[in-house]
Amino acid sequence: MGSVPGLLTVLRSWGRIGCLGFGGPPAHIRLLRELCVDREGWIDAEEFEDAIATCNLLPGPSSTQLAIFTAWRVRGPAGAVVGGLAFIVPGLVAILALAALFLGGPPDWVLGAGAGAGAAVAAVAVHAGWGLTPASWGRRESTARWAVYAAAGAAAAALLGPWVVVVLLACGLVELIVRHPARDLSAVLPLAVAGGGTVGAGALLSLAWTSFKVGALSYGGGFVIIPLMQADAVAEHHWMSGSQFLNAVALGQVTPGPVVHTVAVVGYAAAGLVGGLLAAVVAFGPSFAFVLLGGRHFDRLRADRRAQAFLAGAGPAAIGAIYGSAVPLARELTDAWQYAVLAGAAVALFVLRRGVVAVLVTAAVVGTAVALAS
Repeated sequence: MGSVPGLLTVLRSWGRIGCLGFGGPPAHIRLLRELCVDREGWIDAEEFEDAIATCNLLPGPSSTQLAIFTAWRVRGPAGAVVGGLAFIVPGLVAILALAALFLGGPPDWVLGAGAGAGAAVAAVAVHAGWGLTPASWGRRESTARWAVYAAAGAAAAALLGPWVVVVLLACGLVELIVRHPARDLSAVLPLAVAGGGTVGAGALLSLAWTSFKVGALSYGGGFVIIPLMQADAVAEHHWMSGSQFLNAVALGQVTPGPVVHTVAVVGYAAAGLVGGLLAAVVAFGPSFAFVLLGGRHFDRLRADRRAQAFLAGAGPAAIGAIYGSAVPLARELTDAWQYAVLAGAAVALFVLRRGVVAVLVTAAVVGTAVALAS
């Protein structure tokens, strides 16, 4: 094992990943592995793979939890705080600056860029689900149950909006019941109850509740949270329009760091900079809590059969929800040229195998050209 790094080293190393981590969780995991296992030797390969698996058992953004856990593992609680913030803050600053641009009365060409990138987002969602499907399918115990959970998640994301969290928790609970007796329900039932309900005491409380659902009650992270945020931000609270929400999702994809940064754009739309910062703190807070309070128990969680059973139900449902999130995203498109961009993005991602960031930037360029020509 390598020598224990100082906090400045943690700040610099995790900050570099926060600045260069374009491409979502696969890119974050690769950069963290290169740093902690291959280059510095702070963590051995087996422990790193176990950490990935354990973070996947937790609700919330798994790559953020992995960044916090690896920093905790090499430098303790102080390292977890410094490394986690270094990983999160660069992308947060970037996305809040872009939110101010896109939501603050921008010129037509900026609106066109947002409309173009937003048009491609539904294809990106399907692409994200496709990338997660093989591993989950390979771990299935029952093909029928896997298909039912995935279909339930897809239907919930397409039709139920904020209730997708309840469906994910319910699928995990059902699989837990199937694999283990009813005596094991107490570990999961409180989460299922917490998934419903609303908070209505003002915009900041409502925003905090939305952000908490994103960070503490949703399995799968990334696009799983999109229907939840869309229903709250657009349909229920009217913090932003449908097209602005598409911009928010696109910004979460083209900025470095975790995709959950999208919630900061929702917060900015709801209550300006204070709202954006509040949303980020509430959404990412549970990830810090999971590691700081439970990091030393990760080995036991990884081996816990009840946790594995719950994820075996919630996991396929989360993947289905990612696929289903494409439906409400596509419904927000308003112009014929946007559907052409969506089709082109699908071809670029699935046939030409282009990267997500490149596809979104290209779509934004097309949208800018359309705006300037009209």
